[in-house]
Amino acid sequence: MKVLVVDDEVNIRESISRLFELEGIESSCAEDGAAAQALLSSEAYDAVVLDLRMPGMDGQELLDWIAAEGIRSPVVMISAHGEIDDAVRALKAGAADYLTKPFDPDELVLRVRSAAAARRSADLVEAGARTAPGASALVGESEAMRELRRTIGKAAAANATVLVTGESGTGKELVARELHARSPRAAEPFIAVNIGGIHAELMESELFGHEKGAFTGADARKAGLFELAGRGSLFLDEIGEMPLRLQVKLLRVLQERRIRRLGGSRDLPVEARFIAATNRDIEALVRSGSFREDLYYRLNVLRIEVPPLRERLEDLPLLAGHLLSRIAARMGREPPELEGPALEALLAQDFPGNVRELENELERATIYSTGGRLRAADLGLGPGRGAARESRSSRIPAPGAAASEPAGSAATMDEAERRAIEEALAAAGGNRTRAAEALGISRRSLLYKLKRYGSG
Repeated sequence: MKVLVVDDEVNIRESISRLFELEGIESSCAEDGAAAQALLSSEAYDAVVLDLRMPGMDGQELLDWIAAEGIRSPVVMISAHGEIDDAVRALKAGAADYLTKPFDPDELVLRVRSAAAARRSADLVEAGARTAPGASALVGESEAMRELRRTIGKAAAANATVLVTGESGTGKELVARELHARSPRAAEPFIAVNIGGIHAELMESELFGHEKGAFTGADARKAGLFELAGRGSLFLDEIGEMPLRLQVKLLRVLQERRIRRLGGSRDLPVEARFIAATNRDIEALVRSGSFREDLYYRLNVLRIEVPPLRERLEDLPLLAGHLLSRIAARMGREPPELEGPALEALLAQDFPGNVRELENELERATIYSTGGRLRAADLGLGPGRGAARESRSSRIPAPGAAASEPAGSAATMDEAERRAIEEALAAAGGNRTRAAEALGISRRSLLYKLKRYGSG
């Protein structure tokens, strides 16, 4: 958290700055309105503590300027006079709070944190209404998934831009969310936007924001997603779909870490981390001229490739159980039990749509299933699907299956699930909550499974 303290009295500035330092809050100081304007134009702040009475540009004038410029940092006004009219005027002009000197130090910290949290919550609500919905967790204990998690852990600690690649439906947004959750930015916003889902004519306004009157219909200022991300993470999915005109602007943002709203006259600082993803051959797009080479190099600082489902089929039993639980929860019913032949039928598929396709198959089958069991017939995977190739289930046994045991049998599936749970618990040092998170299931589900397998 970073706060700007604006006060003409040096002892007040320094005492507030020391107080914030003790509370783990970073701060900058300005002795007058002009100095504050310069700092607010070059850096982003979570909040501003502003003295009302100052020579030259006073606090009220600076507050009016902050509102006019569309700076989203909430302002906590402080004054030695404590006049009701001053407080009312400041609050009407957009101040988040008002304190009278001398004030209790703990009260100031509380008010500043509260104002910053309220602004962050409002930004998240606005961003959530305009961006892609959230996703589930990374599920799987295969070596491919373990390596993916190791790579995410290394990349999360860095501050560099990340490019996530992989086929459609592999879970690239899940990787981006995991990167954010395991990074020092985890407490800040995560904003996901599907570039391919925004009309080209609206994309610039969505990303950069606009000022009132910037174009026909712009009847109010709107913050862009670059602003709403704050010091969090901004995930740009389907980056290969971005028009060349906007690629130039994105390149400038990555180079200069600044943006300008449509119709605006001043630059705003950008502090978010960028994570981009694509299911297209981005190098081929560069060669064809449809994606800028310089932007490609800016995005491709750290690269994470998400493995397709066919390369980690040993995860399918655990993944299917996770997806069935999620599907059933949406339908308000208990998850059906996946029979062995049904699992065998799933293992025999290519799944070009990866996990997303698997989820669609399971959702359709859950609708058709009866008696709390999901049978092979419910899947609708006829002999025409995969009949021309060797059954993958005979070539890729479920984890822990004995050589003589037919892949996909109920016993094999139970053994695979039991072994995955044991490995997750061992990796989590016996902590059931962390193990459940690694498996992508709730702690309650984990306890139920442990009881079922006699491990509770």
